[in-house]
Amino acid sequence: MTRLLPLAAALLVVTAFGAAHAADPTPPTAWYWHNWTDHDGISHMTRCPFHNYDLKTMSKPAGPQWQDHVHEGNARIISTVQPAHWDGSWHPDPKVQWIIPLKGSWYVTAMDGKKVVMGPGDVSLGEDQMSRKDAKGHIGHFAGNIGDGPVTLMVIQTDEQPTTDQPCRFH
Repeated sequence: MTRLLPLAAALLVVTAFGAAHAADPTPPTAWYWHNWTDHDGISHMTRCPFHNYDLKTMSKPAGPQWQDHVHEGNARIISTVQPAHWDGSWHPDPKVQWIIPLKGSWYVTAMDGKKVVMGPGDVSLGEDQMSRKDAKGHIGHFAGNIGDGPVTLMVIQTDEQPTTDQPCRFH
């Protein structure tokens, strides 16, 4: 019921401003990859939905848009450019962080062997800080670039505490 009130209010705003067409009242679903750790210290990559959207304006008089407030709190925003053929080796993420490729493609391989290739438009949540070295000495994830050019990423490091056994916890 609480989601219906903001949605109804947002639709009224669209109507009040005389929009030629009303926004689709069906909330969208977008996706992200979650690099999470299980209770045995093994990292995994799981495709997860963003789907707790409310239709509202971010700043009046801008029209309403679908918003899913994933994190509230402190964050550090880092733009990084990885040189061509960058090799991330095995490592855990330094913080719970959102990683968004802006240019080029890169991959993340979890300790369970799942490899995900991501490019512009993809989103990844790195949360493998609780991983532990396995018999091969692997910990966290292995990352690297695809192709012969650099890869530009936007990294948003949060103040979230890392968890275990909580794939898709931000949905």
